Amino acid sequence: MIEGILIEGFIYGIMVLGVFITFRVLNFADMTVDGSFPLGAAVMAAMLLKGASSGMALGTAFLGGVLAGLVTALIHTRLKIPDLLSGILTMTMLYSLNLRVMSNRANLSLLRAPTLFTRIGEWASSFIRPEIAIVLFCFLAAVVIKVALDLFFRTDFGLSMGALGANPQLIISQGMNPDVIKICGICLANGLVAVSGAFAAMYQGFADVSLGSGMIVSGLASLMIGEFLIRSNRISILTLRVILGSLLYRTLMYFARNYGYHIHMTANDLKLITGLLIILCLIVSQKGFFTGRRKRPNFRAHSQAGSRKREGSGVGDRTGGRAGGLI
Repeated sequence: MIEGILIEGFIYGIMVLGVFITFRVLNFADMTVDGSFPLGAAVMAAMLLKGASSGMALGTAFLGGVLAGLVTALIHTRLKIPDLLSGILTMTMLYSLNLRVMSNRANLSLLRAPTLFTRIGEWASSFIRPEIAIVLFCFLAAVVIKVALDLFFRTDFGLSMGALGANPQLIISQGMNPDVIKICGICLANGLVAVSGAFAAMYQGFADVSLGSGMIVSGLASLMIGEFLIRSNRISILTLRVILGSLLYRTLMYFARNYGYHIHMTANDLKLITGLLIILCLIVSQKGFFTGRRKRPNFRAHSQAGSRKREGSGVGDRTGGRAGGLI
């Protein structure tokens, strides 16, 4: 039970890191995730069945996700199509592409193909349980990717990417091309999503063309849950709470699957629960519950503003909006 939750939490946490880059850093509503996730799984399964090594298949899956993100970014930046529609178009086209990758089959089984996870389990079976070894590997993979992202966002280019989502005009004023930065960010995010899909295919033992259905919704739910756990603006904490949110979300889904029958809940209700969970997170975020920042009417400020207006004093509004950034 615990091993399965941890493995899924770390694997899908890599996907949520990609969602974090597009939705939170770039402020870009990218729906490509629902297509790039099964793309990574399809590439991994197809290459393993043809005898390729797991490392080569994983690198090819990452490259496939990068290319999928590139298509979305070019549709958005060159054709001036809105971000949401750009992702939907790419996601739709990727459905047919994924079928092509899997030789026009909706499902590919990896039960007879040696994968990275099966080899790790066989190698570690002499001294620890195979499930524990896979948990440790997924943990190390998630940590390595998290640390790499932390280092990347501390570079000049990474800081520019963080500033682009908060204040695009600042990037333009510095003489940088915002389209290039946005393209790189979207490509990186979908590359991580495809890697997550490749890991998921190896863990589940199959790749399915509908594997990414609702993946963006679960990614957003994990992202929002993590934001309630820790409040910070430091990039290392931001990426940490993404992974913690993924672990907590997978825990909630596990209990919903295994104990939901007490309230007549079935596996068909999981997407309904995920949608309601996101709505609840949005309500809590807007109202400021549990954060100590709930908005209350400031009657004193209104009365002072009214008296100044009656006296004819031309006092301007001195409250300026602060652009968020990654520290």
